[in-house]
Amino acid sequence: MSTLRITYRKSAIGYAWDQKATLVALGLRRMHQTVEHEATPAIRGMVFKVRHLVSVDGVAADSPEGMALLARAAAEEAEVGA
Repeated sequence: MSTLRITYRKSAIGYAWDQKATLVALGLRRMHQTVEHEATPAIRGMVFKVRHLVSVDGVAADSPEGMALLARAAAEEAEVGA
């Protein structure tokens, strides 16, 4: 299982309460804080929900490179599970 390094890169002020709660659930409490999580479907879903506020492995999660990285993690998990 691969590991994702998730960094809080943009303030959640002005965004919905559920997005703020998702950041807290990921363990992100301060700007520029980085946490590591296994690339499980639940974690990838949370990152997808707040992709405009975080970066994954140093790449903005809402960029094409970031989306490809998340897709690659999903494919890797499917390969291990099969």
